[in-house]
Amino acid sequence: MNGLRNKVQLIGRLGQNPEIIDLDSGKKLAKFSLATNGSYKNAQGERVEDTQWHNVVAWGKTAEIVENYAEKGKEVAVEGRLSHRSYDDKEGNKRYTTEVVCNELLLLGK
Repeated sequence: MNGLRNKVQLIGRLGQNPEIIDLDSGKKLAKFSLATNGSYKNAQGERVEDTQWHNVVAWGKTAEIVENYAEKGKEVAVEGRLSHRSYDDKEGNKRYTTEVVCNELLLLGK
């Protein structure tokens, strides 16, 4: 059961081209947003489409794959874990963010 702790699996489309950052340490970081779609019926019985946006980060070899093959609109499957963090913005305000830290990426479609 330990393998099920903090595990996320998503299939969706990239909302924009990934942002690739080459760090001083030699590591590579890829950041991108992923849109997942679903639907439900509201109280009136009408079908409502629902799109959720997820921030995803990938490191190292996974980031290299993102850099070389992923682009806006591509469908991908992502597996990773949720990470919550905070930071101070340029005005000194504390901001909070939740990201999926990707450890596996599968390119889908054509």
